[in-house]
Amino acid sequence: MATRLGLGLPQMRQYDLGRDVPDVARAAERIGFESLWVFERALFPEPATQGLYGIEGLPWPERYRGVADPLVTLALAAAATERATLGSSVLVAPLHVPFQLAKSLATLDAASGGRVVAGLGTGWSLDEYAAASVRPFDERGQALDEVIEVCRAVWGPDPVVYDGKVTHIASAVVGPKPARPIPILLAASSRKARRRLVDHADGWLPIGMGAAQVAAQWRELQDLAAERGRTEPLRTVLRVNAEYTAQAHTGAKRQPFQGNVEQIVTDLAAYAEIGLDEILLDLQGGTRDAEELKDAAAAVYTAARAAGI
Repeated sequence: MATRLGLGLPQMRQYDLGRDVPDVARAAERIGFESLWVFERALFPEPATQGLYGIEGLPWPERYRGVADPLVTLALAAAATERATLGSSVLVAPLHVPFQLAKSLATLDAASGGRVVAGLGTGWSLDEYAAASVRPFDERGQALDEVIEVCRAVWGPDPVVYDGKVTHIASAVVGPKPARPIPILLAASSRKARRRLVDHADGWLPIGMGAAQVAAQWRELQDLAAERGRTEPLRTVLRVNAEYTAQAHTGAKRQPFQGNVEQIVTDLAAYAEIGLDEILLDLQGGTRDAEELKDAAAAVYTAARAAGI
């Protein structure tokens, strides 16, 4: 069975959001992509308190200046498409008021006919937490727990009742409800985060940082699920951040997913062998405009399917 393929929507500053998001979403659905995805970067600190991913000295890429709001982007795509799943990889959950995030996701799911996948994470940027988080950075795990609990409560039957550290719902009718239970997927890397995933979520959002590493993490997650008595299958969506170029990358130190269509598909093949459900291909960082993004997406999709991916 072929791996499901998804495409990252254009959120970066080189794109005209009102025009390009619906255009790329429609084109992706026509090409055959089964899902459309967004990510979240709330701001671009200048100067940054910390490096990218919290790694000292690693600069933030210039393309992160002006990343569009993920939920608004998904709403634009939802209105322009009919079938594609609409997912986040990831929403930084602690940057959102839990109740409002739950209601927004439910509304988007109801409006799109049950197509939303809520991919959540804790994030890593101290600057984003200082600007937007409702809880301190040191409480990011507990903040994510509350977001998950509030979402489950708000999406469930009325009356909704919840009493947490941030959210207090005495008893209320909350609508609209999602068209179906919205899957919650988590970007979990630590042992504690993987336990949260196995016990409270529907799936996993790994990042393509090395096929062997992802395969090992997937085995560990499956072993943990068996250890904790989970019987429901875990849905898996791999995020691949590609640097597309029209010509082959000939440098001696080519990074994975850096190069032309053939090189990107060759790298994809190693991940497809792991047996994950879906691969999200984000090409937007390396393309100049929506036309190049659509052309690259079509070429990679066609080559991947021809290669049996």
